[in-house]
Amino acid sequence: MRVLVALGGNAMTSADGSADPGAQVRAITEAMEHVAELVAAGHDVVLTHGNGPQVGNLLVKNELAASVVPPVPLDWCGAQTQGTIGFTVLDALEPALARHGADRSVAALVTRTLVDAADPHFAEPTKPIGRYLPAAEAQQMIDHGQQWEDRGDKGWRRVVASPEPIEVLDLPAIRALIDAGQVVVAAGGGGIPVVRDADGTLRGVEAVIDKDLTAALLARALECDILIIATDVDHAMVDYGTPDERPLGFTSLAQMKAHAADGQFTSGSMGPKVDAAMRFAESGGRSIITSLAHITDAVEREFGTVIDTSPED
Repeated sequence: MRVLVALGGNAMTSADGSADPGAQVRAITEAMEHVAELVAAGHDVVLTHGNGPQVGNLLVKNELAASVVPPVPLDWCGAQTQGTIGFTVLDALEPALARHGADRSVAALVTRTLVDAADPHFAEPTKPIGRYLPAAEAQQMIDHGQQWEDRGDKGWRRVVASPEPIEVLDLPAIRALIDAGQVVVAAGGGGIPVVRDADGTLRGVEAVIDKDLTAALLARALECDILIIATDVDHAMVDYGTPDERPLGFTSLAQMKAHAADGQFTSGSMGPKVDAAMRFAESGGRSIITSLAHITDAVEREFGTVIDTSPED
């Protein structure tokens, strides 16, 4: 089967959240063992990944150096982290595939995602990114054209647009690599956000695209059989944090929509993952939310929260 695996940011950092280079290499190396197992089982695999901790590191460097050099825009941050994570995945996945006896090559592609310049999220940015700063330090970044909000005792925090992904622009290259037998890493961090101007030219914009929504879009475009949203839990939960808490296993799309409408999945955690999973299921594919360690079980034994493709119970 053709499987798109969307790796959460936890796959690129240590258990304590450390994002120093050594910790990232170790975490990615461990993650790629699970991906190699899936490839060795005979499946065509496409990988996407988060980049929150890595972009966060770049933003801190922006802030510390703002009085010396202009801050790097978010589209550049996305491109840089795609490159860094991509080559680290290559270095980790190729030997892992060899250990599992899978004769496959790996390619990482710097990938752009089209968004609409008229998306309402640009008019009212609400996505918080980076760290909290005192007012004086935040003002320095505001002077560079960034938007920051006063968050009370915690300080000021930057907010940016999080527009809907419309199209993965480098889809033809991704398809060509898949057809050539490559395991492809693409659309990291949701893709580099770009808009198309009236004359048809493309330009990057200051925005953050939800990586799982782009993963669902890409999985549809590639006609994947399964979308796996790999996170740090085996299942999505309902009634989380209450005595009635329970994991969701095989679940119809209608049931998942009802749980989402009930407010079961928080916007800052499981909510976007469930939204993306439902979007792919609506297109006729099978969506699975589970832990990275169980991605092969998810494909071959329907482990995790499996969203059935039928729209009704």
